Amino acid sequence: MKIRLQDGLPYVSATLVFRGEQLLLDDVLVDTGSAGTILSADKTLGIGVRYEPNDFVHRIRGVGGAEFVFGKQIDVLTVGELEVQDLQVEIGAMEYGPDLDGIIGIDFLVQTNAIIDLAQMQLYKAIR
Repeated sequence: MKIRLQDGLPYVSATLVFRGEQLLLDDVLVDTGSAGTILSADKTLGIGVRYEPNDFVHRIRGVGGAEFVFGKQIDVLTVGELEVQDLQVEIGAMEYGPDLDGIIGIDFLVQTNAIIDLAQMQLYKAIR
C-alpha cells in the first residue's frame, strides 16, 4: 500500500467491513504512537456503525486532545495487503484539526506484521 504524505503526516486508504457492509476510508493516518485504531463516527455511521447499549465507552487522550469513544468489533479492516478480522476499534468524533477518516494504531500494525518503509513510502506485510 502506497503511503502518501499530507501536511508531513503518513496517510493510507483502508476498507472497513461491518455487519456485511463495506466502506472505503480515504484519509487514514498511520500512527505508531497510537495504541489503538480509531475510526470517525461521522464516516462510519453510513454503514450502521453506531453506539449500542452494550458498547464500552471510555475516554482517550492523545496529542490532539481527549474525547469519549465507544468500542466496536468490526468484521474486517484492510489496508492494502494487511488485514485483520474481528478487530476491536474505537469510534469517536475525531475533532483533532485535520479531517481524518481514522487512525491506524499499533494494534493493527502489530497484528498484521506490518513494515513501514519510509524510503519507498510503502506499508506492507513482513515475510515470515
